[in-house]
Amino acid sequence: MLIGDGFNLTEFCSSTKEILTFIGWALTIVKVAIPFIIIAYGILDLGKAVTASKDEEIKTAAKRLLFRAIAGICIFFVPAIVLWLFRTVSEFNQATAGGGFTTCENALLRPWGTGNDGTGDN
Repeated sequence: MLIGDGFNLTEFCSSTKEILTFIGWALTIVKVAIPFIIIAYGILDLGKAVTASKDEEIKTAAKRLLFRAIAGICIFFVPAIVLWLFRTVSEFNQATAGGGFTTCENALLRPWGTGNDGTGDN
């Protein structure tokens, strides 16, 4: 489907709601798992460096942990930043005035909500 004059966001979001909800669940799992993985790897790296008692290895492990933490924070906040950018574009707000984007947004960011699978609140 090409985006053009015949593209209807409300119909698109309604017809792909199940797929978007699945992607939303996967995104939520990734957003929660990445910080835990970063913490685990950071503890292992720093533990190895401390037991080796070498200042250079400790500095390298600390720097690696900092980069991993920054990557984890970016991964956690990417969906919110993308949606914020879309909302700041006035043309996008006008195109989605019919409420069609709300269905996509809820399916991706709140897959557990009532409007998606009936197991919780929006």
